[in-house]
Amino acid sequence: MTKVRFQADADLRQAIVAGTIRREADIDFKSANAAGFEGKKDEEVLAISARDGRVLVTHDRKTMPIEFGEFILSQNSSGVLILSQNLPISEAIDALILVWEASNAEEWINQIMSIPL
Repeated sequence: MTKVRFQADADLRQAIVAGTIRREADIDFKSANAAGFEGKKDEEVLAISARDGRVLVTHDRKTMPIEFGEFILSQNSSGVLILSQNLPISEAIDALILVWEASNAEEWINQIMSIPL
């Protein structure tokens, strides 16, 4: 069983990434900046995240679910986690830590989930 590794989308608040790592230093959470996501289309972001074996964490409820559905028709995704923009940062951090502690990377293959549900 492989631990979940996260990839921040360009629209994800950096405070969520920083706070998650601050609370749980063992979490592997790559920033959008480190991945070079600025200006990339959803399909490219999904492909890079899949290639790197990372669950994509995003706020994008509008286009990402559609792009994700199209993406998994032809290739595997490492998963997508959509956090509500209205979710307080502390709750977003708690949710990500829970996902990291309670699941493994294999469970996320071709899965998409929104928080709150």
